Amino acid sequence: MNKKINETVLIVDDTPDNLAVLSDMLSEYGYRVLVATDGLSALEQINHLQPDIILLDIIMPGIDGFETCHRLKESPLTKDIPIIFMTGLSELDDLLKGFKEGAVDYIVKPIRPAEVIARIEAQLSQKHNTQRVEQTLTHTGFSAIAFNNSGSITWLSASAEKILLDCCPIDKTYKATAQSDRSLPQVLLEQIIPIIKGQQVLLTDVQLGSEYMGKIVPGSIDDEYMLLIQKSSKEWDLASLKVSFGLTAREAEILMWVSRGKTNKEVGLILGTSPRTVNKHLEHIFEKLGVPTRTAAVARVLKN
Repeated sequence: MNKKINETVLIVDDTPDNLAVLSDMLSEYGYRVLVATDGLSALEQINHLQPDIILLDIIMPGIDGFETCHRLKESPLTKDIPIIFMTGLSELDDLLKGFKEGAVDYIVKPIRPAEVIARIEAQLSQKHNTQRVEQTLTHTGFSAIAFNNSGSITWLSASAEKILLDCCPIDKTYKATAQSDRSLPQVLLEQIIPIIKGQQVLLTDVQLGSEYMGKIVPGSIDDEYMLLIQKSSKEWDLASLKVSFGLTAREAEILMWVSRGKTNKEVGLILGTSPRTVNKHLEHIFEKLGVPTRTAAVARVLKN
C-alpha cells in the first residue's frame, strides 16, 4: 500500500460513524486526518492547520456544506483547497449548487473506500500540477491568466491576481465574489477583445498599468487564451526615445508620465503646463507612433 507524506485530509461530517469509517480508512492508507462535526468548527480548525483537501458533507447542523464551502472559497487563505462533497443519492440535484460554490468533485454515500481514495488522489494530483505551474511562472518572472473569447477568467496564478487587484483596484468587473464569475478588467478587455476578433493572438502585446506588459498566446483549449504578464522596466531613456520615434523632449517626457498612470491634469502639474497643452502633445505623439490611444502608445514604446 502506498503511503502519503505530509498530505492532510479534513473530514467534515456530523455522523460519527461516517467520521470513524473515513478516518480509519484514510489513516490506514497513510494520510494525516483531521475531523470536524460541523461547518463552524471546520472553519475554526482550518485557521490553525490547513488541510491539503477537504471531504465535506452537505447536510449538517448550523451552517451546511454549501455555506461552509462558500466561506472557504471567499478567503484568499483557503480558496485553493480542493473540496469534495459527500452526498446521498437523494441530494444529487443539489450538486450543481455545490459546484457553483467551488467544489471540485463529489462522493455518493454509502462510502466506497476505493472510490474515495481515487477521487482524493486525482484532486491532489491536479493541485500539485497547478502548484508546479505557479512555481515555474514565479521563477521565470511571469504571471499568467487564462481567459475565454468573451473575456471571462478561467484560471489565474496567485501573482496575476495580485497584479490585477493592484492595477485595477476599483474595477467592479473584476472584483466578483467567485473566481468563476470574474471577467478581465475593462482596461484589458478594451485591448484584448479586438485582438482576439482579429485572430492575431500569438505573442501580441497588451499594456496593464504603467508597470506591466502582457503577451497573448493561444491556449490548449478551443476559444481559450493565455495572458503572460511581466513587469516592465521603469527606466526610460528619453534621449533614445526622441531619436527612435522622432519625439520632442517634451513629448518624450509626457509619454513617460502617461506610462506611469498619470492623467493629463497630473502631467500638466508635474511639467508646469495645462491639461489642454498636454492633450495637444499627445495628439502629436499618437500621429508619430501611428497609434490611436494612450495605452497603445505606451505599449508601442515599451515593446521596443
